[in-house]
Amino acid sequence: MKLTVAQALVRFLANQYSERDGVEQRLIPGCFGIFGHGNVAGVAQALLESASTPAPEPPPSPSSASRGFRQGESGIPSGVLPYHLARNEQGMVHASVGYARMRNRLQAMACTASIGPGSTNMVTGAALATINRIPVLLLPSDYFATRVASPVLQELEDPRGYDVSVNDAFRPVSRFFDRVERPEQLPSALLGAMRVLTDPAETGAVTIALPQDVQAEAYDWPDELFARRVWHVARPVPEPAALARAVEVLRSASKPLLVAGGGVIYSEATAALRAFAEATGIPVADTQAGKGALAWDHPCAVGGVGSTGSPVANALARDADVVLGVGTRYSDFTTASRTAFQNPDVRFVNLNITSFDAAKHAATMLVADAREGLTALTEALAKSPTHPDGIPDSRESTAGRPYRVDPEYAAGWTARRDEWNLVVERAYRLGHQPLPAQTEVLGALNELLEPRDVLVQAAGSMPGDLQMLWRAADEKAYHVEYGYSCMGYEIAGALGIKMAALAAAQSGREPDREVFALVGDGSYLMMASEIVTAVSEGIKLNLVIVQNQGFASIGALSESVGSQRFGTAYRYRDPNTGQLDGGILPVDLAANAASLGAEVIRVRTIDEFRDAIRTSRAATKTTAIHIETDPLAPVPSSESWWDVPVAQVAALDSTQQARKTYEEHKAAQRPLI
Repeated sequence: MKLTVAQALVRFLANQYSERDGVEQRLIPGCFGIFGHGNVAGVAQALLESASTPAPEPPPSPSSASRGFRQGESGIPSGVLPYHLARNEQGMVHASVGYARMRNRLQAMACTASIGPGSTNMVTGAALATINRIPVLLLPSDYFATRVASPVLQELEDPRGYDVSVNDAFRPVSRFFDRVERPEQLPSALLGAMRVLTDPAETGAVTIALPQDVQAEAYDWPDELFARRVWHVARPVPEPAALARAVEVLRSASKPLLVAGGGVIYSEATAALRAFAEATGIPVADTQAGKGALAWDHPCAVGGVGSTGSPVANALARDADVVLGVGTRYSDFTTASRTAFQNPDVRFVNLNITSFDAAKHAATMLVADAREGLTALTEALAKSPTHPDGIPDSRESTAGRPYRVDPEYAAGWTARRDEWNLVVERAYRLGHQPLPAQTEVLGALNELLEPRDVLVQAAGSMPGDLQMLWRAADEKAYHVEYGYSCMGYEIAGALGIKMAALAAAQSGREPDREVFALVGDGSYLMMASEIVTAVSEGIKLNLVIVQNQGFASIGALSESVGSQRFGTAYRYRDPNTGQLDGGILPVDLAANAASLGAEVIRVRTIDEFRDAIRTSRAATKTTAIHIETDPLAPVPSSESWWDVPVAQVAALDSTQQARKTYEEHKAAQRPLI
């Protein structure tokens, strides 16, 4: 059939499906976009045409003919790729990441942008997606492939070659990149893109750059390009020899610790994790992405681990002789910059879908799907130790019984966890004056949100407080983007999360969820534009705007490294000192949110805040709660460290003292090789 490249692209995307565990869903459920001259006559026209004249139902692919899922169950007509108008290109990528993460990487939104700044605005979002291993399809517009009018508006000219484009900036932050210079190249580009989007070991941002003249060029396409195609998301099982090696290490452990990362949740392995913990008694700590993989009040749950983790988990990490990492990439916050694991004989067993992550810290590698791997480990550890010939080994102390941690070991961290829960309660009800503490805001939210409600955060001081204090009872209730920790993610990410929750509810997969974006003044000023998108789409969000007149997190960090909170407060420049240390700026974020279409509730006290949470949750429109907090209010200690280098030479006494402290912590850093 004869279609333009853009029309063929849209029709192809509308007929792609993913499948895992026998359940199929649209792989590309929709497309965010902002139109400019680079895509208005190409992708925009194709999206309009698909919505106006839906294509006939394609025949099912042979692999899906026997399955129960059929197009249209999601409420999307056949051949249609729903379009959502965003207000910022970076924001629409963040929304796409929120959507895909909520769907456990089984679906990925597309994003179309015009040439030049519209496209490069998506680069930050691409980096965020790839770092977090979340699939998103990016369609930046590009120069004229024919070069008939070069240089066109917003085209970069490079004397070294005419094929250089600003879109080349996507290459290092994309897991797949291609530029379609000719219509004939589109099929291979699309198939390569879908392969990466649906591979849990390879996924991330996928970029197909589309020259604006090629978008509008017509071509005779083979019908089979538009057939209904199902991409099967694999669950690799552990290789037997690797499983045996992992089990041998785990059986030798007297003080084991399991670190649960985001891979546990994406694999839908929470039940398998719970079964493993209950069978072995091994304590389970979590990362930012893994929080909620095991409910906070489970007997084996010990909270976050690392720089902003709980003292309970960090004490266990210090003494652990075997660490089982499941679905984690071991960021510096998880390892406390490689100071968390202090046992000189510590060994690692890493269960991960990617060999890249499984190999970290010289670990015994178990490359497999998290659910399949945990199930296999649980079964293997339930058996009696044996010789290779299968005869029970009577020389082993554990012979004749399944592996389980010593009761005294469990009793020790259980007591510490009970003590820590009292510390959390005090932080949640601090009664700080005259402005409330940020921990009190978190406490009120943690108390009043329903277990299935989703809390969204990304940057500043709140992710640290949240990992240490938040009590997650559901695997999707805690959504903190801390791979890229991108300021401005919160509201845009919340939009995508809520869209995914609504789609799941409309399809009957699960009930709807309320979504609360917790955003500091710094992040709000970076990107609040997607409030308008939520309002225009009729999507209700709950926004909590925490005003503390500056960068609270970096202010505290600045003080710790001897930089005296320099440049971290929002103040007038004082004409006497020449510094930004004058009076408070008259910035009104509540008024700004109202101007973008949100209902606004201003509060001053925690009691008022509690009432506002109830009001917002019951509302039908996007509602923002504005509260001011004290950035200097106390926060419990994680009893851990984060490596931020301090100047080796300085005239300031504060920096000199900070350097001494830094060197003391640095001495505990280990290579973990």
